[in-house]
Amino acid sequence: MKSSVIPLVVVVTAFLICFVFMIQLNLAFDLMFYMMVAGQILIIYMVYRVLTDNYTTTRNFDDWYEDHPMNS
Repeated sequence: MKSSVIPLVVVVTAFLICFVFMIQLNLAFDLMFYMMVAGQILIIYMVYRVLTDNYTTTRNFDDWYEDHPMNS
């Protein structure tokens, strides 16, 4: 799957994982609050970009799964 939104998904995931680690460090509440708001906005933007991505494929349900063909 070669999609243009994969880097965005990686960045948002990394941001949210860093956010979780920073919470455990008991940093300033203001910083954590703004990072939480930014994370929610990033998630909404990421979902929008994934759903509106111009990705097409020639595969259909008759092709089954790539890692587990129906014939095996």
